[in-house]
Amino acid sequence: MSGPVGGSAQYAGFCENTSSTILTESLPSDLTTRQALRAAPTPNMRRYPAAEPASAGAAPAKPRNDWQVIRSLLPYLLEFRGRVTLALSCLVMAKVANLGVPVLMKHIVDNLGPVAALSATARAHADPGLIVVGGLGLLVIAYGLVRLSTSLFTELREILFSKVTESAVRQIALRVFRHLHALSLRFHLERQTGGMSRDIERGTRGIQSMISYSLYNILPTLIEVSLVLGFFIVRYDKFYALVTLGALVSYITFTVKVTEWRTHFRRTMNELDSKANARAIDSLINYETVKYFGNEAFETQRYDENLRRYRAAAIRSQNSLSVLNFGQQVIVATGLILILWHATQGVMNGTMTLGDLVLVNTFMLQLYIPLNFLGVIYRELKQAMTDMDRMFTLLDVNREVADPPGAQPLACNGGTVRFEHVNFGYEPARQILHDVEFTIAAGTTTAVVGHSGSGKSTLSRLLFRFYDVGFDGAAAGRITIDGQDIREVTQDSLRAAIGIVPQDTVLFNDTIYYNIAYGNPSAPREAVIAAARAAHIHDFVESLPAGYESMVGERGLKLSGGEKQRVAIARTILKNPHILIFDEATSALDSRSEQAIQAELRHIARDRTTLVIAHRLSTIVHAEQIIVLDKGIIVERGTHDELLRAQGLYAQMWALQQQRRGGDGSEEASLYAVALS
Repeated sequence: MSGPVGGSAQYAGFCENTSSTILTESLPSDLTTRQALRAAPTPNMRRYPAAEPASAGAAPAKPRNDWQVIRSLLPYLLEFRGRVTLALSCLVMAKVANLGVPVLMKHIVDNLGPVAALSATARAHADPGLIVVGGLGLLVIAYGLVRLSTSLFTELREILFSKVTESAVRQIALRVFRHLHALSLRFHLERQTGGMSRDIERGTRGIQSMISYSLYNILPTLIEVSLVLGFFIVRYDKFYALVTLGALVSYITFTVKVTEWRTHFRRTMNELDSKANARAIDSLINYETVKYFGNEAFETQRYDENLRRYRAAAIRSQNSLSVLNFGQQVIVATGLILILWHATQGVMNGTMTLGDLVLVNTFMLQLYIPLNFLGVIYRELKQAMTDMDRMFTLLDVNREVADPPGAQPLACNGGTVRFEHVNFGYEPARQILHDVEFTIAAGTTTAVVGHSGSGKSTLSRLLFRFYDVGFDGAAAGRITIDGQDIREVTQDSLRAAIGIVPQDTVLFNDTIYYNIAYGNPSAPREAVIAAARAAHIHDFVESLPAGYESMVGERGLKLSGGEKQRVAIARTILKNPHILIFDEATSALDSRSEQAIQAELRHIARDRTTLVIAHRLSTIVHAEQIIVLDKGIIVERGTHDELLRAQGLYAQMWALQQQRRGGDGSEEASLYAVALS
């Protein structure tokens, strides 16, 4: 199969599932301009840029800074401006109430001072009603209500903001998923599924973490710091505000600096974690290959190499965390000592009461307890930013193959397909197709044959527009359907008009029914079963204990190659497209099944435009046109009989296949008879 080197079976499903809808933005179009472009006799003119080199699918290497990440997130949050405003209001009210808790405690302590000064006998004979009359009971009740209101406003904030957070996560995840399906085949051939899925998972979790830490930790702490500093300035000596502010600035500066130093350890851990996960998933996906070659120990060793590097990075990260924690405690302890020493002196010289000492101490504890977690919060916040950046970076990957502004749906009237002077290469140093030009008339069958690597399967990829035609330094050419350049129509309408039965069939890890119905998810069950009958797989499915609800396993590994191929044929029948592509559609079938399926395929292809990519020449002798490709160049074309009389490459391939059959050639003759029937 011609194509990029290194594509594995796990990506064949992307090539196969061509009915997936790709959402695009449609802009108003100038119909006159479009018609003029179509009518212009410029088949060799390079009207569109050639395909990007292999690196086009790679994500940009330069990461965003934190503010760019936040700006990328803000539009999703601002869709709920009302809820955000109410949540922030509840946040402020919770902190105001929290500020009132130590203030009320100060008054309770001060009111208890005269009572504590009484003798035991006097306290025993004191009227309890005086406590209430004196207001102490009201202070206790107010204390409880203020503390309760703090919890109330906090919970209201979380109730209001939970919908905002989850909606943002959902919309971003959907946008990334949609964008990944819109990317070109080149990106998906170069990606590492395990690492990319881990990046998306961490990115969505990072959104939740960032909102949680910023709204529930950092912002409340900043508000509380502002309120406490203002209270100190208004109510007490400025010394308390200056020491508190100095300790906070030192604490935050130290935390930020050390955390920045630690960030690359965390980033290294993430990268190694993604690599280990990608390698593990790749190994498990290719389970059969590992077993075939007995390389379980080799795969375990490769996985362990990544785990060892991850362990070393994790140890460095933990050691640096210990340095951070100890430094923070030194700053906190220094600030507390200075504050309490000064407050104690105030009580001793009469400028402050015991309630004031309790108030100052409580304020400092309320500030420093959340600050004790600031290092962890800041580290996790930075990690969330990094994770979000990796996910948002996926959105920056160039789509490479995109609908032009004003693209219209394909108007398929018959389905005549033309390849006009098409040049194409996957890489700048490797051109696959050279000035390929042929026409598949509406309702006819054209077969393409040639040696492996001649560019046969590349034709189907270009027709599906997985890549755009073109090659560095060569004219692009164009591909048209009923006179419409496929680059000027929407991709979803183009792919809806084409059905393919690929050589390598990869199924979803779901039921047989789901995999057949994937050709047309809205089709009724009767139509799905009819398609299965046409593909000669119904009887096999009915013989299974679970019938159509039988699971096919990862990539369909529970089914044989022939069974998977018949499922692929069934879902293409169900799709009922205008144009059909058979890429060695019966290569995995036995001779008897192949005869039956070939006859059915002939019936399906009747009155449809059909492109057949074949290695077994006996299956395409009926084709109205046979094209012989050699190193991306059309070297012969004609009917089966014409090509045999020409005694060229096709005749040589035909003779070679007959020799390989051996014996009396009965199998080849029977297939030949089926093809001509």
